[in-house]
Amino acid sequence: MNDQPAIHEAAEQLQPTLAATGALGPIPLEWLHMTMQGVGFADEVSEETLNTIAAAVTERVVEVGPVSVTLGPPVVDPEGVNLPVRPAQDVEAVRQAVRDGIADVWGADQVPEAETGFTPHVSLAYSHTSGAPLAPIRGMLAQHTAIISATLTRITLIDINRDNGIYQWRVIAAPPLGGRPTARR
Repeated sequence: MNDQPAIHEAAEQLQPTLAATGALGPIPLEWLHMTMQGVGFADEVSEETLNTIAAAVTERVVEVGPVSVTLGPPVVDPEGVNLPVRPAQDVEAVRQAVRDGIADVWGADQVPEAETGFTPHVSLAYSHTSGAPLAPIRGMLAQHTAIISATLTRITLIDINRDNGIYQWRVIAAPPLGGRPTARR
């Protein structure tokens, strides 16, 4: 989401409200993301395999054009706060291209995570506690009804961790959607 200033602006406006709940930890702007598809734990997937998967995924996602979406308004659930992404089917097409790239390397029956049940969203905050009442948080967010338009032009293939209480990552590749592959970063 680093190339999406409208999403960053919305997150900046919401962060004080999210932090004021005491139950939520706002995600720093640099770590805003839309999770699409996992590959596996870092200690279980070699660097060589990861690079092979990245190349296969790159070949697949260049066949999917940039995706225009809308995000919001914010939704609260027991895990945190997120911006729903619509239309879901367009983002699902990108996810399917990623899954197809993984299948090219490992085979269709070895692609991790369920193919169905994916709900595209951009996470804004994670819950610090379990059992926090959601109604007051929903009430605080009720005034934030803006819908954000964005065009997704690339995906980022990452090595992710949550060692410091928030998701952080290093970029493996950032292929464009519907364009020529760029050199690995």
